[in-house]
Amino acid sequence: MHDRGGDILMAKIFCVANQKGGVGKTTTTVNLAAGLAKIGQRVLMVDLDPQGNATMGSGVDKRSLELTVYDVLLESASVREAAVLSEKCGYWVLGANRELAGAEVELVALDHREKRLKAALAEVDADYDFVLIDCPPSLSMLTLNGLCSAHGVVVPMQCEYFALEGLTDLVNTIKQVHANLNTDLQIIGLLRVMFDPRITLQQQVSDQLKGHFGEKVFNSVIPRNVRLAEAPSYGLPGVVFDPAAKGSQAFVEFAQEMVDRVQNMPAAATSIAKMASSA
Repeated sequence: MHDRGGDILMAKIFCVANQKGGVGKTTTTVNLAAGLAKIGQRVLMVDLDPQGNATMGSGVDKRSLELTVYDVLLESASVREAAVLSEKCGYWVLGANRELAGAEVELVALDHREKRLKAALAEVDADYDFVLIDCPPSLSMLTLNGLCSAHGVVVPMQCEYFALEGLTDLVNTIKQVHANLNTDLQIIGLLRVMFDPRITLQQQVSDQLKGHFGEKVFNSVIPRNVRLAEAPSYGLPGVVFDPAAKGSQAFVEFAQEMVDRVQNMPAAATSIAKMASSA
C-alpha cells in the first residue's frame, strides 16, 4: 500500500473476532484475504485458532507444516521463516495446528506474553499491505495476542436475535484491551454475514444495527450462499473456489470497501468511545 508521495505505508493489521461461535469468522477471514489478494493487495493471513480451519481453508495442509504460529509465539521462528505462500489463493499463511493449544499454557509463564505476536509482526511490517488474524471464539491468551497486535477488529455478525448481546461483550473486551494494552485498537466495522433478506427478523436486526452503529456497519453484505459453505471442504475460500458465486463477489466488494475504509480510519480513542456508547 503506497501513498501518493511514494512513501511506504505499514501493514494494516486486523483481527476478525466475535466471542459468539459459529458466526463465520474463519469464512470471513479467508475470503477477505482472497478478495484483497485478488484486487492486488499483499496479504498475510494468521491463523490463531488451534483447530487450524483457516489454514486448511487456504489450501495449506496444517499437518505438513514444519513451522507454525506456535513457533513464532514461542520465538523459535520468525514470521518470514514460518509463513507459506498459498499459490492457489494468492496470499501468505502463518498456519496453525493442534500444537497451538499447548501455547496457551506455555505463554502464561513467559515475559510479554500478550505482545509476542505484535513483536513478530513488526519485523514484517513492510512486506504486506494487510495482515488478517483469525481469532478463536473465546477470550484466551491467543485472542489477546491478536488484539494486542491489531489496529482494528472486523466483527462478522449474523442478523439474529442474540447477535447484539454477543456484540456488547466484544465491545467491552475491546474497550479493556484498548485501555490497558493497545491504544491503537478500534472497531473497524461490523460485517453482516449469512444474510437472507427474505427473513423479516434478519432485516429488522440489520436495520437495528444500522440505527445503533451507523457508519460502523459495512455497506457490503455477505448473502447466505451454498458455494461459500461448500468451499472449505475443497480447502479453498469461496472467492477462489467459485469466483462467480454471489457470496464470492460480495467478498471481493467487501475487500474493496476495506481498502477504501482504512484510508479514512479515525483516531482509535474516539472510535472506541462511540462504539461503547452505542453498545
